Amino acid sequence: MDTAPTARPAPSSPFSATTAGIACGMGAGALWGLVFLAPQLAREFSPLQLTVGRYLGYGLIALALVGPRWRTLVAPIGRRQWWSLAWLALAGNTLYYVLLSSAVQTGGIAMTSLVIGFLPVAVTVIGSRDQGAVPLRRLLPSLLLCAAGAVCIGAQALDQPAAASAPRPLFGLLCAIGALASWTAYAIGNARCLARFPAMSPQDWNLLTGLATGAQSLLLLPLAFALGPASHGADAWARFGAVSAGVAVLASIAGNALWNRMSRLLPLTLVGQMILFETLFALVYGWLWERRWPARLEIAALCFVVLSVLSCLDAHRMGAARPAA
Repeated sequence: MDTAPTARPAPSSPFSATTAGIACGMGAGALWGLVFLAPQLAREFSPLQLTVGRYLGYGLIALALVGPRWRTLVAPIGRRQWWSLAWLALAGNTLYYVLLSSAVQTGGIAMTSLVIGFLPVAVTVIGSRDQGAVPLRRLLPSLLLCAAGAVCIGAQALDQPAAASAPRPLFGLLCAIGALASWTAYAIGNARCLARFPAMSPQDWNLLTGLATGAQSLLLLPLAFALGPASHGADAWARFGAVSAGVAVLASIAGNALWNRMSRLLPLTLVGQMILFETLFALVYGWLWERRWPARLEIAALCFVVLSVLSCLDAHRMGAARPAA
């Protein structure tokens, strides 16, 4: 797929578009943060089984919503768009979640959270090369605040007693770096695909991505349940089905739709900062699940996250005001 920078059409009201985009980014982060509770709710199943269950449900729901207008929806889609959907589904859903789960299991939560915490930095740096983007030097304070928040999250994880030893830290580090690269490629590629295909609504693009992800999960289904534990009770299977369906509807259908909408409203340099809301809400849900107050480093991380987004937003406002002046 051609990933050359593409200029976005200027919205009629930049401030209202930015406000709506940030609201969509916060909503996506709130829904995506729920996926971190899924392994706790269905602990009897392996990460690969949870991945297949989530995205198979995503694909089935997307198929049900797309089915009545299939011919009309796919008429303008060519081979290039189908290939784009296939690799976006792999990079942003299937491959990313498998790499992330493997990194946690073999390298530990502390290392994984620290590496993945640099997602906003990677997306923002690459997005700064787009035509008309805010210069990287103006985004430096936001990037430094983002990095400080990621370091606080990793340091807090290091302070926690390890639930299990990390058997292969080097392999876990490689998996975490792979997950970082995979989701960075998805965030950038998805935003540019939406910009090049304005006739497709963000929700329809999300549903078509769900079909591609569901097809990939169907191929992984035999492998997931051949390698993972096979003996489960009826209650465990019922809980697994409920968790998979709930995450598919809330995180994949609704969350991805909000993210796609945001990707059309915001430049890539600001899109990168929106990923921080997933980490923020995941921390909040974790505190509620564990029934505890946040630690000092966690509070500091939240402050850095908020300041990073506000600093990035201020840089974009100055960039928009300068041409107008």
